[in-house]
Amino acid sequence: MAHFTSLTSRIIPLPINDIDTDQIIPARFLKAISKDGMGDNLFADWRYNADGSPKKDFVLNKDEYNGAQILLAGDNFGCGSSREHAPWALTGYGFRAVISTSFADIFRNNALKNGLLPIIVDAETHRDLFDLTEESPRAEIAIDLAAQTVTLPNGKKVPFPMDGFAKTCLLEGVDELGYLMKFEKQIAEYEAT
Repeated sequence: MAHFTSLTSRIIPLPINDIDTDQIIPARFLKAISKDGMGDNLFADWRYNADGSPKKDFVLNKDEYNGAQILLAGDNFGCGSSREHAPWALTGYGFRAVISTSFADIFRNNALKNGLLPIIVDAETHRDLFDLTEESPRAEIAIDLAAQTVTLPNGKKVPFPMDGFAKTCLLEGVDELGYLMKFEKQIAEYEAT
């Protein structure tokens, strides 16, 4: 898993509430057991026409958002079934963080275990960020995981909550097993006694 310390990026706005995991990655793509290619199927039913061609009006298909690594989503992002493929698709596309006012618990946990940072902001900041994407689509924001802040272009710092263990894992670039493996020597010494 990649380290997450800080990130400065443009934002892709997706102002839709209650985006469930079947919309993030449709069930027909769940047969895959590898993360490879998952990003190509992110929001597949919204992103592509029946013939596989990109829908020009869908936000991920717009040139001005190429390379943006932060998704700004509506309320209750990641609801629905508990598919780990959803954060796989988001990270496979290139997202490092998703900002919303709320996340489904299972999605949030799966995201954190797969190097995707789910950031919860208050409703006012949420509105301000959507306004920013309309007024200035190329504007960038900065995320500092250690400080647990999002810095807006005007310099305002917005704090966000984060579980301490998940934060440590992201900062160190390890999953739960990787974290435990750091203590392999101590575990072996304990087992020997």
